[in-house]
Amino acid sequence: MTISRRNLVTASMAAGTAVLVPSILRAQTIPSAARTVRMVNGNITNFDPYVATSYSTVDHALAIYDMLFALDSKFAPQPQMVGKWSRSDDKRTYTFELRDGLGFHDGAPVTAADCVASIRRWFQTPGGQLVNERAKDVSKNDDKTFTISLKEPLALLIDQLAQPINYQLFVMREKNADRPPTEPVTAHIGSGPFRFNEALFKPGASVVYDRNERYVPRQEPPNGLAGGKVVKVDRAVWHVIADQQTALAALQAGEIDLHTWPEASLLPMIDSDPNLVVEDLHKSGSDYIVRMNCLQKPFDNVKARQALLHLVHQDAFLRVIDPNPNPKYNRPITSLFGTDTPYVNDVNTGWYKKGGDPEKAKQLFKEAGYAGEKVLILQPTDWLSGSNVSQLLAATLNKIGINAELAPATWAALGPRRAKKDSVENGGWSIFVTTPTDLSFSDPLSSSWMFLNGEKGWYGWPKNDEYEALRAKWVDTETVEERKALARKMQEIWWDTVGFVFIGQNIQPIARRKTLTGLIGVPAFNPMWNMQKV
Repeated sequence: MTISRRNLVTASMAAGTAVLVPSILRAQTIPSAARTVRMVNGNITNFDPYVATSYSTVDHALAIYDMLFALDSKFAPQPQMVGKWSRSDDKRTYTFELRDGLGFHDGAPVTAADCVASIRRWFQTPGGQLVNERAKDVSKNDDKTFTISLKEPLALLIDQLAQPINYQLFVMREKNADRPPTEPVTAHIGSGPFRFNEALFKPGASVVYDRNERYVPRQEPPNGLAGGKVVKVDRAVWHVIADQQTALAALQAGEIDLHTWPEASLLPMIDSDPNLVVEDLHKSGSDYIVRMNCLQKPFDNVKARQALLHLVHQDAFLRVIDPNPNPKYNRPITSLFGTDTPYVNDVNTGWYKKGGDPEKAKQLFKEAGYAGEKVLILQPTDWLSGSNVSQLLAATLNKIGINAELAPATWAALGPRRAKKDSVENGGWSIFVTTPTDLSFSDPLSSSWMFLNGEKGWYGWPKNDEYEALRAKWVDTETVEERKALARKMQEIWWDTVGFVFIGQNIQPIARRKTLTGLIGVPAFNPMWNMQKV
């Protein structure tokens, strides 16, 4: 799941949390206020970063796990758990040695066997799929070294081991990683800079992390997700507060230090408070997309998917995401490769028309043979902007004679339904909305919503073999210019096939008290090391 952190909370908490927030904050036994950071973040219903890929789940994983490599602020891969590595002359064998001082929260050392098991589990996810296809073997040499052997050279291997966008390679204990990624890991034991506090965890209300006093950070300064992960607080507490006014009141009163997803309507009020700061830490917007079920009517016909592409008026949809749209935080998207990636281009974007083109959409639905089939839109009731987009989409389809209906459900209930390939009458679906980060559109190797590999792929299952042949070449490109040329060819096919439809981009800033400093700015996520209260 790639849903935005905005309103990623359960609706059932809305009323209760709104009333109880001050007592929740005061009732917990915590270290000194100066060494405790309290924040509003999204709810976590599943803690395994392969079973649930929400931003909040990845925030959790970044806190308790570590990675072999990580991307710095310029998106260059840097060693993290790896101390040194080498590549054979034929570029088919990579040997990695772990750095000293790595240990799990239960006191056991991190070994090569843990890394091998974690890599093999990652191979089974969309993030590791292409590396797995090239891999001949992954093997332990001794307790500190392991080898990845390839069938043929893979220019982007280290980049893939470091990729931060989706299905990241987190190192777990061998006994936890030794299972398929569809089977959730329920133990919260990693080797990262924070420890999960099981005793203080209150499902749907708060999550507590304590500094891992045994963690040995790298010596380099922090740089993106790379460098030294130095923890400067004793505890970090996430509060799940569904009511935005309550969250703002707590921030203004100093009862919380950070709000990771303030609603756009609150930003002017936050800006006017001398004690608060609005900051774009992520430097990458959330790109709203409409995903269609390409296995069932009407969107099994490409003409129906093209109709939706012509129908969407992005400016109108951006207004229901942000009622007072600010060009600083909202803009339309026409390139498959997002708005701020190196591969953005204008190939085959003639479909884009300010205001949309409902007449063209009607004609294309007619050419698709649309005969009144129900179009069922999954509506997330606990994600306000996602719900608003779903409602506007249903109304827009209804206006041109399409039998569109909403299926309201919480995201927790909606998520599993996306996996159903059945017809609407048999419990399936037609459309859902989600929000990958803009940065993710720079990486067609691991961003599964950019695949066109049919039923092997991500929810929606669009298929185009010509596109997939081009995407497979991406892994062997060595320069940005080579990838730019490939991106243009891929985009030409994509907008003919229509694997998804863009709604527009919204940038989600954070709000913090001025006494909280040192936050690490990376796309989408909220790493908790380096932050401190002054």
